[in-house]
Amino acid sequence: MGTGSSKTPKNSRQSETPGGKLRVSPLISSSDSYSYPTVVVGGADSETGEATQVNNKEAHTTMAAISNVQKTKDQLLKGVSILKETLDSEDDLPHVFVIFGASGDLAKKKIYPTLWWLFKDGLVPKQTYFVGYARSDLSVEAVREKCTQYMKLQDDEKDKYEEFWKVNYYVRGTYTERTDFEHLNQEINTLPKGDLAHRLFYLALPPWVFKDVSSNIRLCCMGHEGWSRIIVEKPFGRDLQSSSDLSQHLSKLFREDQIYRIDHYLGKEMVQNLMVLRFGNKMFSPLWNRDHVQCVVITFKEPFGTMGRGGYFDESGIIRDVMQNHLMQILSLVAMEKPASTSAEDIRDEKVKVLKCMPPIELGNVVVGQYTGDPEGEGDAKFGYLDDKTVPKGSVTPTFATAVAMVKTERWDGVPFIMKCGKALNERKAEVRIQFKDVPGDIFGGQCKRNELVIRVQPHEAVYCKMMVKAPGMNINPEESELDLSYGARYKGVKMPDAYERLILDVFCGAQLHFVRSDELAEAWRIFTPLLHKLEGDKIKPVPYKYGSRGPQESDDLAKKFGFIFSSTYKWTKPQL
Repeated sequence: MGTGSSKTPKNSRQSETPGGKLRVSPLISSSDSYSYPTVVVGGADSETGEATQVNNKEAHTTMAAISNVQKTKDQLLKGVSILKETLDSEDDLPHVFVIFGASGDLAKKKIYPTLWWLFKDGLVPKQTYFVGYARSDLSVEAVREKCTQYMKLQDDEKDKYEEFWKVNYYVRGTYTERTDFEHLNQEINTLPKGDLAHRLFYLALPPWVFKDVSSNIRLCCMGHEGWSRIIVEKPFGRDLQSSSDLSQHLSKLFREDQIYRIDHYLGKEMVQNLMVLRFGNKMFSPLWNRDHVQCVVITFKEPFGTMGRGGYFDESGIIRDVMQNHLMQILSLVAMEKPASTSAEDIRDEKVKVLKCMPPIELGNVVVGQYTGDPEGEGDAKFGYLDDKTVPKGSVTPTFATAVAMVKTERWDGVPFIMKCGKALNERKAEVRIQFKDVPGDIFGGQCKRNELVIRVQPHEAVYCKMMVKAPGMNINPEESELDLSYGARYKGVKMPDAYERLILDVFCGAQLHFVRSDELAEAWRIFTPLLHKLEGDKIKPVPYKYGSRGPQESDDLAKKFGFIFSSTYKWTKPQL
């Protein structure tokens, strides 16, 4: 098992892989421990403004706002302190976090940076060791070089950064050979109390090796005394049948409480906020139903295409990549009934009930698109999806999709849930937009626009409500404005954890609330599988749309058909304080 140094360190142990390659690892005593600093929640403001004079009333308001933010920071610090105590008080067994696919993009861009952020903030248990595993002939030093640009390293964190890499190891091996996994287990056992340690296995791997890797983990690498947990990255299959096969395979090897199917959207601040927003505010309860809501629009937009990775994307397409998982998770949180408690099983039970009330999506309620190059664009914008040499010639894989789903419950019957996602669009945005019905008995001559409650997931997390107010002046003409809670303004200086930070911390703590259960997964695939088979079986050609546009016009026409009114008279602007 290799560490970051290419030379044999003074205190080290050596081992050989089954293939005879020498591995060098630091010898770390079981008494070694690190002093974790108190987490500092907050940081420098990203924006500065000119100083202005304020009167006493404004000063009082400003001080009150500062006081509220300080209370929020104090509450966060208290919560972090409780988490640390929970992690460190579980028992005295060490933890071993194994990253399968340690040489890949997901590992270097997300998993290793997340582990570093948790480590530096003291949010992993003491005596936690990280073991990278992949087929590539690498060392810890090589992994470190790949990851450093994504670590967001500060100047005063360099000593801590060195400590982090001292507890990192690397093992080379295949994903199919049992002997390689036996060797991995031997290397884990050579760590202090490694044979007794709690073990976490992160499968940052393509889905076609899930079965081999999970089988070999079960046969060779499970903990003897501590618990073992396995984290599986999407996609969880390609359709209902393949997903069911994978779920049945995993269920034969692990209990459901050992399996963590990760959908990073469930770790987003504003997605998690949906629960509190819905069930912690009385004013929304009487409005959250078919009597008042015209439609719900769930949007995911990216301003870049697939250039360079189109071959990988082509195997899944935008529906499998985004809609069937990310957007369906958000839909179920918006539509579900109040759970009996905030426990993981009670909440996931309610989400599954929503999905069971949804019929499969019909082809007539779907628009699929594929982006083309913009001759007047710059850089990658000049190139369409089919211009990517890694994409099969003549591919009909959609890079954009709008689908209308219906939830056949007493609360939502007749209300369309419009899901829209795409690449190479005009902006980066993910949001939930609840559009309410028109005010009956209009006395303002059609000047009033529909109210909307918008939960902006990214960027610039916010909750705002579009409403009509009187325009300033001598008349009583209405105009659109908003009640706005922008997190960057209201919680200025408060650090928002990354989604992967929340989710990996949840795995350490054994909390499954923000992970996908097997029956939930099966229902989501039931809803989308007939559509996917129809699109691919009939090779339905997607509608072309220009790189940097809002998407196909047919998408807007479909939303309009189901009662959504797009108003170009209003645009939310990020507050400047």
